[in-house]
Amino acid sequence: MRRLTALKAALAVGLLGLTSAAWAQDPVKIGLILPMTGQQASTGKQIKAGVDLYIKEHGDTVAGRKIEVILKDDAAVPDNTKRLAQELIVNDKVSVIAGFGVTPAALAAAPLATEGKVIELVMAAGTSIITERSPYIARTSFTLAQSSVPLADWAAKNGIKKVVTMVSDYAPGHDAEKSFSDRFKEAGGEVIEAIRFPLANPDFAPFLQRAADAKPDAIMVFVPSGQGGTFMKQFTERGLDKAGIKVIGPGDVTDDDLLPAMGDAVLGAVTAHFYSADHPSAKNQAYVEAFKKANNFRPNFMSVGGYDGMHLIYEALKKTGGKADGDTLIAAMKGMSWESPRGPISIDPETRDIIQNVYMRKVEKKAGELYNVEFATFEGIKDPVKAAKK
Repeated sequence: MRRLTALKAALAVGLLGLTSAAWAQDPVKIGLILPMTGQQASTGKQIKAGVDLYIKEHGDTVAGRKIEVILKDDAAVPDNTKRLAQELIVNDKVSVIAGFGVTPAALAAAPLATEGKVIELVMAAGTSIITERSPYIARTSFTLAQSSVPLADWAAKNGIKKVVTMVSDYAPGHDAEKSFSDRFKEAGGEVIEAIRFPLANPDFAPFLQRAADAKPDAIMVFVPSGQGGTFMKQFTERGLDKAGIKVIGPGDVTDDDLLPAMGDAVLGAVTAHFYSADHPSAKNQAYVEAFKKANNFRPNFMSVGGYDGMHLIYEALKKTGGKADGDTLIAAMKGMSWESPRGPISIDPETRDIIQNVYMRKVEKKAGELYNVEFATFEGIKDPVKAAKK
């Protein structure tokens, strides 16, 4: 009887070992949902390049498990995002859905992340509320308020008294408009007009004319990554630069991906943002060099959202010993901190949102190319919208 019991125990241990070994050999699948086509295609291109570079530098195996990335193009259409997220969770059995070029896409996937208990890792979309929509959401990009509040502080202290706000008419634009305006008014500034324009295919010219007629000291503009070049072109064509009106805003308007082609009219534009390709750290200089070598174009802020997103996944898997279920992974991600090409960052353990430095930058010419050159730093900024709710 004792021998039979011992044999059963040995068999049980052996079977457990075989199951664990089989589990360890299963790949960790990451569903990368990005706008690879359409108006936000530059966002998808940059994030995918950041993801690829991280894997190239760190290998495709972590904690004994192969990393498999499955790329899906949603063209920034939320209905597409929802369908693709469901397919990835149900059919492909992914542990993480990641990417999300615009806020409506991230929000469309949130209920599926909750139902499937898989991580939704936001590498781009910037509306404050996103992380509140599922306990499985974490973010490695930014919130609009993180940049807009420091921008308002800077503007009020630097001779800007009257501002027209111009924003895309969707949630991130509303966040940028409100957080900037509230803080600017508190500091004694005046918002003389608030203009919103369509997100899709906007013609900025009539809105710029309205802004010019108001005769502000500056226009505070938010457009999603990819539209800044068109805005600045029309700003110049309408002669607002010659009228002495300044352009200020979150960093999307002078996106590093498009900045080299914007022309000298953008010189002097001041933005607040969490990343510049000109960020003067050794880590960023190495990142920019490797990124350019791999892609033949300059990295922008979206690229570091993808690069840091992969870092968060890798380090969480190391911490869990390769366990990739949603509850275990999200617990491992909370409070994690590291040095990014953008500077020091961490994941807020309470909100699962990113904490990071925000830099004031001015467009200048260096070695014949336009860059966002940092001149001041606001350190360790949490999302101000969530902070205000406490």
